[in-house]
Amino acid sequence: MSIYINKDTKVITQGITGKTGQFHTEKCIEYANGKNCFVAGVNPKKAGEKIFDVPIYASVKEAAGETGATVSVIYVPPAGAAAAIWEAVEADLDLVICITEGIPVRDMLIVRNKMKQKEAAGGKKTLLLGPNCPGLITPEEIKIGIMPGHIHKKGRVGVVSRSGTLTYEAVAQLTELGIGQSSAVGIGGDPINGLKHIDVMKAFNDDPDTDAVIMIGEIGGPDEADAARWCKEHMKKPVVGFIAGVTAPAGKRMGHAGALISGGEDTAEAKLAVMEECGFTVTRNPSEMGRLLKKLL
Repeated sequence: MSIYINKDTKVITQGITGKTGQFHTEKCIEYANGKNCFVAGVNPKKAGEKIFDVPIYASVKEAAGETGATVSVIYVPPAGAAAAIWEAVEADLDLVICITEGIPVRDMLIVRNKMKQKEAAGGKKTLLLGPNCPGLITPEEIKIGIMPGHIHKKGRVGVVSRSGTLTYEAVAQLTELGIGQSSAVGIGGDPINGLKHIDVMKAFNDDPDTDAVIMIGEIGGPDEADAARWCKEHMKKPVVGFIAGVTAPAGKRMGHAGALISGGEDTAEAKLAVMEECGFTVTRNPSEMGRLLKKLL
C-alpha cells in the first residue's frame, strides 16, 4: 500500500520529447515497474510517433482515453507549463505532477482559480503536486519525477518535504539505517502550489501501511504550522519534524520562491516551536532525521 501512486498506476508524460522530459522519463521507465506504468507521451507536433516504445499523442485527453492513464507528469518549459497543468485537469485526471521550476506566479494563480471553479461547478477534483517539485515515489513499485531511485527502499515510513534535496537526504538516512519508505512526496517550494503538507499528512495518517512520518519544511508561509496543528488533533502516528532555514535573515528571499520570511510565524524557529507544541519530535540538525525516527519506531 502507498499514497497516491502504486505499481498499477498509468502515467502520461507531458513534454516527453524535450531534453529533460526524455532523460527523466527513461529513468522512471527503468525503475521498478516503470515499463508498465509509463504508457503515453504528449506532443501535438509528434503525435503518432514513439519514444522509448511509448506512444505519443496530440493531447492529454486523447492519451488518457487511449491508455486509461490517470496521472500525468509535466516537464514542459515554464512559459507553457501552467497551460499543460490545465490541459491535464480538463482531461479529468486523478493527479497531475508538475516538475517545472520558474512558472510565473500569475500563471499559477489563474490555473488554481480555474481548478477551484471547475470543482465548484461539480467537475472532477484533480490533485496537483508541485510545481517546482521532485515528484513522488513508492519505492520498488513506481517513481514519477526526478529523484534518484537507488536510495529508496520499500518499507513503512512516509516522507513529505518542500525541499527536493532534503527529501533525498531523509530517504538516504532511513535506507542506511535499514528503514524502508511507504512513499516519499516532494511538494515543491513555490508560493502557489497544489498539495500541501496537511494534505499529504492526512494521506499518510489514513494509510494502513505507514507507521511514522518525517515532515520537512522551510521558512516562509503558514503551511507547516497548519499541518502541525492538524496533526495534534488527528495524527495517530509519530512524526519527526525539521525546518530548513534556521539561520535565514528576515525579509531576504532564500532559494525557493516560497521561502521568504515576512516575520512572525513563518520563521524556522516559530515553525519548530509550533511543531514541538503539537507533539512532533523536532530536530534543528538535518543529519539526525533518520536516527530520531528510528527511536520512535
